[in-house]
Amino acid sequence: MEHALTLFVRSIFVDNMIFAFFLGMCSYLAVSKNVKTSIGLGIAVTFVLLITLPVNYLLETKVLSKGALSWLGDGFADLDLSYLSFILFIAVIAAIVQLVEMVVEKFSPSLYASLGIFLPLIAVNCAIMGGALFMQQRVGLEPTDPKALTNMLDVVAYALGSGIGWALAIVGLASIRERLEYSDVPAPLKGLGITFITVGLMAMAFLCFSGLEI
Repeated sequence: MEHALTLFVRSIFVDNMIFAFFLGMCSYLAVSKNVKTSIGLGIAVTFVLLITLPVNYLLETKVLSKGALSWLGDGFADLDLSYLSFILFIAVIAAIVQLVEMVVEKFSPSLYASLGIFLPLIAVNCAIMGGALFMQQRVGLEPTDPKALTNMLDVVAYALGSGIGWALAIVGLASIRERLEYSDVPAPLKGLGITFITVGLMAMAFLCFSGLEI
């Protein structure tokens, strides 16, 4: 339980998908113009990570990795299907995103209209695929490694923390951008110029968490 809590905190602050790895930047910059829309997208990304990472973890440990199919018999003990990981991970992500899109359209048409094309584009959001690939790397780490994913609880904690970290980043930027609308920003820096500077400063601020002993 302590290891899962450590993974959860690390994935929010230390290994933040936006500020540590710059994953999902396209939708992060495009949708972060107002807080309401950013919260909706942040929840959607968190939900997709929370569902897809455990499913992909089961695929990795029970089907894809070398020897994972040994439960089918001795003839499958040396079978390695890891070369299929990309296509299967993407298929799982696309299926879950399609489900999220239908749910949002059904229960919140205004949010669906606000997110526009960026809702189905969660399927190709680098943060989602990055989470799956990081999970694949961390499964093979030694159990004593603080980043290791050793069981389903660890994977859920990592997925939830990664989603919350991404949501925290986009909501934080949206809040700042709303305030900047009423600020005296120099003309050459208006729009994406001041946004890039703000993101850089936020990333530098999050670097302070890298020194945490967790």
